[in-house]
Order: sequence, then structure tokens, then C-alpha cells
Amino acid sequence: MTVKAVKMSCTTPNVYTKVPDGGWGWTVAFAFFFVEALTYGILKSFGVFFNDLMESFDETNSRISWIISICVFVQTFTAPLSTILSNRFGHRLVVMAGGILVSAGMITASFAHSVVEMYITIGVISGLGYCLSFLPTVTILSQYFEKRRSLVTAVASTGECFAVFSFAPAITALKEQIGWRYSLLFVGMLQLNIVICGSLLRPIIIKVQEVAKVLPVEEHTETKYMLENEQTCTSIESFDSGVEVTTSPRNVPGNAKTELKSEEPKETAQMLVDTSSSPEEPKTKLQLLDFSVMKDCSFICYALFGLFATLGFFAPSLYIIPLGLSLGIDKDHSAYILSAMAIAEVFGRIGAGWVLNKKPIRKIYIELICVILLSIALLAFPFAYEFWGLMTCSIFFGFMLGTVAGTHIPLLAEDDVAGIEKMSSAAGVYVFIQSLSGLAGPPLAGVLVDTTQNYRSAFYSCAAGMILGSVFLAFVRPCKTGLCQNQKLNLEENTSEAPVNLPDDFIETDIGKVDDSGKGSESMA
Repeated sequence: MTVKAVKMSCTTPNVYTKVPDGGWGWTVAFAFFFVEALTYGILKSFGVFFNDLMESFDETNSRISWIISICVFVQTFTAPLSTILSNRFGHRLVVMAGGILVSAGMITASFAHSVVEMYITIGVISGLGYCLSFLPTVTILSQYFEKRRSLVTAVASTGECFAVFSFAPAITALKEQIGWRYSLLFVGMLQLNIVICGSLLRPIIIKVQEVAKVLPVEEHTETKYMLENEQTCTSIESFDSGVEVTTSPRNVPGNAKTELKSEEPKETAQMLVDTSSSPEEPKTKLQLLDFSVMKDCSFICYALFGLFATLGFFAPSLYIIPLGLSLGIDKDHSAYILSAMAIAEVFGRIGAGWVLNKKPIRKIYIELICVILLSIALLAFPFAYEFWGLMTCSIFFGFMLGTVAGTHIPLLAEDDVAGIEKMSSAAGVYVFIQSLSGLAGPPLAGVLVDTTQNYRSAFYSCAAGMILGSVFLAFVRPCKTGLCQNQKLNLEENTSEAPVNLPDDFIETDIGKVDDSGKGSESMA
């Protein structure tokens, strides 16, 4: 039976004997929903400010796109720092501090007078806050769930989709009333709610318990003497120098037998042993960041997949509205296209979570199929020339983006990639590697747009990165099975050829020698 230590205060950790798959985890999932909405939801909706910033600062498209690029780069580059701080100070304090940074950077950006100031406020300050807010939240959510981890994480991650669906038309309407500066100020004040979400992240402690069986008196007595006999490295049936070693409790004197009976009950009982609180176990030093995951070939391939796939995550959301305007679609209908993409992403996330929650299923292969379909969706955008064609491509892209974006980080907890034990460190290293493409993705698309004077070219770079990422994703499972098994086979062959080193006091039992020694003792008698 699962034992849970229940605390009345919401500031104390939850103690479980196994992963609860619920409990306070539902509150954590609720908090993660709004953290997603106020971080990635705002980032994906930032495209509504692009034309206003270009007109106000008289800058090119590529220079404006550097705002989001620097923000994404700082967010992913500082992921190991987020992991270290979470392991040192706890997830709650780190997320609350991140919420303050996100809000401060966005509010300060509303008073900026140049694009360079935007680089510092939104790019650096808010980017660091996004990292400290998002990564610890998704990490602690994975610790509260095991069987339903994929489904719960996918549903909770739909917060950014609902945010894009609601923020894009709302901010567009708000800009027409109060201007883009006050709209940005309103967004920054709204992001202060991340602090409230962070306060709900109660830490979780899993104390593994095992069932220990108490033996009856007779079995316990004989086992005790057998252990004492093993300490002398003497076999039970051995006859050394003609002296018989007695190990049966039937030959024990009456007084000793009575003492043993008084110490142990006769019947067999079961008890729970708390292995995590054993006083004999030495306390291990907390490892703030485990880089041993970099030795795993499957994790390296998965990290390279994330590196190139990130090229296609942000640029389409940023350039879908400018593409619609360049095709003669008005602002309101262009905002509707972005909202439709967000709604389709909701169904993609929930659908992927439902499919990955089925067992038995190889989740890494499902992810590979979704990435291939996402690449096809990106290649379809340049062939859209009117509203409904662009709407169709956006819905297809949004659905496939939801299947990938909602699962690629939780899949780190699977045994095919890193495992739940190394989830925290693996997530930090994985997002850190993504930082390079997060920095280069939007500017690369912006350079292509400025060079070709066509917004369709931005989607070609996204599709190229996604296709290359799918190649590395295809090697994750073979690296985990084929290569590792070959190494194990080579290791077993080497160990089988090596001689077995026996202790000096080991006595090898020889039946023939035992018989000879027995006959010798009879002849001497």
C-alpha cells in the first residue's frame, strides 16, 4: 500500500513512496498551463508588434527579428543555470524569480527608444526570466506523473496555444486603442502572474520502500549459524581435520535455543523498510548538474535533433502575419490565421499526448513520424497564395507543431533518451544545445526575407532545419539498442577470457577430497 506523508502547509514538500500520478500534481499541471501561456504564448504572439517596431525605430525586418532571437538564445543558453539553481534553491523560488524578471523586462521595453534597448530588455532580461520560469516547471511536473506523464504534459502545455489564440487578436485590437507601447506595458504586468504560479510548485520527495520478510524462529536460527559458518569460509558439509561442524538448530543447547525464541516471534510477518532513511547509508553530495548524459550516444542524437528542429519552431509564428499582409490579406484576417494555428496546435498536443500514453508503444518512433509531417507542412507554406490556402497550411502546421512541441522535452524522461533519473540535467543540457539554433533561426529567416523580398523564403530555412533534425531523431533508438548491445557483448567476451581472481582464504569444496579425508579418519580410528 502506498504511504503518503500529508502536510497541511502548502510550503512543505509532498512525500510519497512512489510517483503519485495525481495528487498535488494536478495543481502543478494547472500552474504549468499558465506558465506556458505567459512565456511561450507571449513569444509566439510577438509577431503582432513587428510592423509597429519597424515603423517606430525605422529598422529592417532582420534587425527587429533579433529581439526574439536574443530572447530565445538567452532562454535556452541559460538552461544549465536554471537546472543548477533549481537543484540548489528549489523549483518554487527559481520560477518566482523568473516571473519577476520576465515582467520587468517587458515593462521596461515599453519605454525603449531604440532596437538596441529592446535587445537588452526583452532579449536578455525577459529571456533569462523565461528560462527560470519554464524549465523548472516542466521538470517538476514530470516528477509528479509517470503513467500519465505524456498526456498530462501535453494537455498542460496547451496553455501557449490558448494564449496565442486569445492574445493575437486581443493585442491587435488593443494597439488600435492605446498604441503598441501601452499594449506592451499591459503584457508585462500580465506576466507577473508567473510569480503566483511559481508559488504553487510544491517540491516532491519519493521515499522508496521495500517489503522485508521476518523469518520464523527455526529458519532464523539456522540462517544465523549458516552466516557465521560462511564468515569462516567453511562449507556446511565439509569435514576439516575429521571434526564435524554443526549448523543445525537441533544441535544448539537448550538455553541458547530459548533465548532465540524470546527474541523473535514464531509466525512470519511483513514490514515496510524505508530505504531512503537508513542511518547506515552515507549521505551523497547533491550533484547540481550531471554532464554524464553527454556520454550517451542516443542523447547526443536527440540533442542534435532539437538543435536543428528549433529552426522551425518560432519563425513561422513570427512571419505568418507579415506573409498574410504581403499577400493582400488585411490585419484582422491575418490575426485569425495565427489564432487558427494556435487552436490546431491544441488538438495536436492533446492528440499526441493521448497516443503516447498508450502502451505498449515506442514513443520515439511516433515523434519521428510527427517531425516528418511537420517538415511537409513547412514546405507547403510557399505554395499558398490566398487566405484559405494560407489558413489550410497554418492549421496543418499548427496541428503537427503541437505533436512535436508538446512532447520533445518530456520524451527526455523516457529510457530511449535519458531516463527519469537524469531528466533534470538532461533537460538543462538539451535546451542549452538548442540555444544556438534559437539564436540563428529568426535572423536567418529575416536575412532571406530581406534578400529575396519575399516572406515565403523564411519557411524554406525552417523546413531545411526540421528535415535535418528528423535524420538525427531516426538514429536515437538504434544508438540506444544496437551500439550499446555491441559494447556489452564485447565486454562480456573480455570478462569471460579473464581469469577469475579468488580470495586467499577461499576453500574450494572437493567431494573426492572429502571422501578421502573421511576414509582416512576411519582408518586412524
